[in-house]
Amino acid sequence: MFENIKILFHQGKQFIPNVTTVEVPGIFRGRPVISMVKVDESALRDLCPTNAITLQPVSIDLGKCTFCGECARAFPDKVMFTKDYKLSTNERDRLIIHEGEDKAVEVNPETVRKEIHRVFGRSLKLRQVSAAGDNSCEWELNAANNVQFDMGRFGIEFVASPRHADGIVITGPISENMAVPLQICYDAVPDPKIIVLVGTDAISGGIFAGSPALDRSFLDKYPVDLYIPGYPAHPLTIINGLLDLTRKLSRK
Repeated sequence: MFENIKILFHQGKQFIPNVTTVEVPGIFRGRPVISMVKVDESALRDLCPTNAITLQPVSIDLGKCTFCGECARAFPDKVMFTKDYKLSTNERDRLIIHEGEDKAVEVNPETVRKEIHRVFGRSLKLRQVSAAGDNSCEWELNAANNVQFDMGRFGIEFVASPRHADGIVITGPISENMAVPLQICYDAVPDPKIIVLVGTDAISGGIFAGSPALDRSFLDKYPVDLYIPGYPAHPLTIINGLLDLTRKLSRK
């Protein structure tokens, strides 16, 4: 007991007390802000490897963005990435950041299915499906459960069987080989169930968009309940997104 107290005294608490207000250290790139400064917009657009940047007005689609930061490095007066990690939303259009705007990306509580708050507000069990993912988002989902982020304290956990789950979390661009297993997994989850897309690859296909090796028809058949962007998505983005979806939380 005495040794444990000494460790706690020297190292402090290992978990993040409040995952909704903590600041992310280091070089993390979160929500971008696009100024009204005039630049060579065509050159800016052509920098993006995933066509996330469009013009008239200049905008960045976080569902396509790899957060590489090339646009901000080449045009620092035009694009700046903040450390805002609250990037999740339940509406695809809300992932598009327009120039001259500096507003948060958030879940629209008016369009969240009523059964989500009612059934999953205090406990949420998820089955993760890696649909040809590169393991980056998978690692971050695993990190969300570690001692630092401790997603389990909010009643949000991953389970081994879809029959024990309340929904599925999809990572990866959904390859042709994973299309049928993904459908089988989804069908095994009891109703009501949710679909969460984590990472650029899952949301838009990312750098693999348009590849004949993909089969994303699954997403045409069912509504997506939560989009969590990132390349990969940060554990704080993941946790805050799931909390915003399932609970009516005030943003700070």
